[in-house]
Amino acid sequence: MPQTPPFAAMFDSSGYNRNLYQSKEDNCGGLYYHDNNLLSGSLEALIQHLVPNVDYYPDRTYIFTFLLSSRLFMHPYELMAKVCHLCTEHQRLSEPGTDKSRIRKIAPKILQLLTEWTETFPYDFRDERMMRNLKELAQRIANGDEMYRKNVQQIIQSLIRKLASLSQYEEVLAKINATSTDRLTVLKTKPQSIQRDIITVCNDPYMLAQQLTHIELERLNYIGPEEFVQAFVQKDPLDNDQSCYADRKKTRNLEAYVEWFNRLSYLVATEICMPVKKKHRARMIEYFIDVARECFNIGNFNSLMAIISGMNMSPVSRLKKTWAKVKTAKFDILEHQMDPSSNFYNYRTALRGAAQRSLTAHSNREKIVIPFFSLLIKDIYFLNEGCANRLPNGHVNFEKFWELAKQVSEFMTWKQVECPFERDRKILQYLLTVPVFSEDALYMASYESEGPENHIEKDRWKMLRSTLLGRV
Repeated sequence: MPQTPPFAAMFDSSGYNRNLYQSKEDNCGGLYYHDNNLLSGSLEALIQHLVPNVDYYPDRTYIFTFLLSSRLFMHPYELMAKVCHLCTEHQRLSEPGTDKSRIRKIAPKILQLLTEWTETFPYDFRDERMMRNLKELAQRIANGDEMYRKNVQQIIQSLIRKLASLSQYEEVLAKINATSTDRLTVLKTKPQSIQRDIITVCNDPYMLAQQLTHIELERLNYIGPEEFVQAFVQKDPLDNDQSCYADRKKTRNLEAYVEWFNRLSYLVATEICMPVKKKHRARMIEYFIDVARECFNIGNFNSLMAIISGMNMSPVSRLKKTWAKVKTAKFDILEHQMDPSSNFYNYRTALRGAAQRSLTAHSNREKIVIPFFSLLIKDIYFLNEGCANRLPNGHVNFEKFWELAKQVSEFMTWKQVECPFERDRKILQYLLTVPVFSEDALYMASYESEGPENHIEKDRWKMLRSTLLGRV
């Protein structure tokens, strides 16, 4: 079986492969090119363009782009059914006496297409209809040829392994969510159970940054490329049926990753607001500044931004006496790097540098690029909102989808990096499961540490003590 090349090689700087279609004539109609670049086409013609025949195999860049974007117009199972139909009808695979030499010419190409689909979009096959179609088509190809039968088994076994791994990951997330409790509740019921802080668990900022990178890369790895598209699916104006995914957006891994960012921000704020003594709070702030700097050096921009967000939360930023004891020069540099002005210009420059380093890397350590995820989603959202999916003539606006695929394929390269650092179960357990304060509890802890400064804060403090602690 041909091996699929890495994602980094798929797109050039313009957003798509310049020489993509020079080898193929527009023989199915309905496709519009300019300078050999596919710009638009009818949905039917684009589907035809996906299906290989004896003389043609679609470019991998096109396969990825179309499989990614087609779900804006139809369910993956509907596309799979059409592909299966075209494969069997065009290649006459359904006829009992099909010439074996003809099957030998077309079978490897169809198997390669199925391999690319199952490797890049495995979550599509959680749908039983997808799996059924896959097995039926594979069965037709494998019929009577031992070599193809083995290839088919490899494709299906690899797919089942990926789906089993996803199910295990979802079970772990569900367990973590089920056991997560509010820190204040725990403090009121079992105060002795939370006597540690993060520095007692891990006093080395570099080690903590490494463990944060483990969590980031694991969660990134489980996000399917299609989740970026499905997050923004709306009804296709030419589709009389209900919206493809409006009923059930399959974005749970993407959402779990955003929830992790929020948890980390609240964990940072909780650890800073908890200590009774001012010098301990100042020490905690300095510790997280060092952790954030190590995250920046590693290329873990998501944890870096979560830490900065936690330190900028109002219950933390209002602790003026605590901040007065902190050497903030390093923090100022980090804030400057993640400054949102000019559309995060400084961060985007640093991200480009990390991406460049990753391309020429000799080790996994140098390959790590973990983007500030919320900004990546925002970029994809604005790309989706800023351009129409369809042109006035009803054609699919493929120029838009080249750009979308370029952004998502870069992410695909980054998410496949294996974390080179050693895992520390104790630290990971703490980061993922230790109870954190809610926003109200953070405010109350902040007021307990440094009293209210004005009437608004005093009133809020009274209300919080009344509602959270039952004190008047």
